[in-house]
Amino acid sequence: MTTDAPQTLPDGRPIPLFTADERAMLESWLDFHRATLELKCRGLDDTQVRTTAAGSSSLTLLGLVQHLAEVERNWFQRVVAGLDVPPVYGEGNETGYGLAPERGLDEALGVWRREIARGRELCAGRSIEEVGRIADGPMAGVDVSLRWVFVHLVEEYARHNGHADILRECIDGVTGV
Repeated sequence: MTTDAPQTLPDGRPIPLFTADERAMLESWLDFHRATLELKCRGLDDTQVRTTAAGSSSLTLLGLVQHLAEVERNWFQRVVAGLDVPPVYGEGNETGYGLAPERGLDEALGVWRREIARGRELCAGRSIEEVGRIADGPMAGVDVSLRWVFVHLVEEYARHNGHADILRECIDGVTGV
């Protein structure tokens, strides 16, 4: 496989690059995991994406999409670019997990896609060695490279895609990678 033409799996997800420079490889793995999250929501209605997997958990696919929109904003806009932007879903919902009755999957996916696009825009032309600063929370004041942010987001998506696998299986029995 070459890095010239992206390849896709039968389900439409991009196959991460097998050979490429470090930045392209990190971006391709992040794109794969972003596409996996979207795949887990494909074909479900707004009621289904609000379904939890376990009685003691409030985690839903819709909540995961919203949370990852907030994750995208936090790491690329706040940390990498140093912007002072509000939480995606407002004060009091800084994690993005809180659901609003009027907000459905299509809207949440649109917001998530816009956050991804904004992050790409802000990272374009930046070296992966460039450093941003964590502004708040338990790691406030810590400097991190764009490389670290890419690796962290791959980990964040991979972990939450595991949650999405379980949620989807509980909703309609669909399993898969």
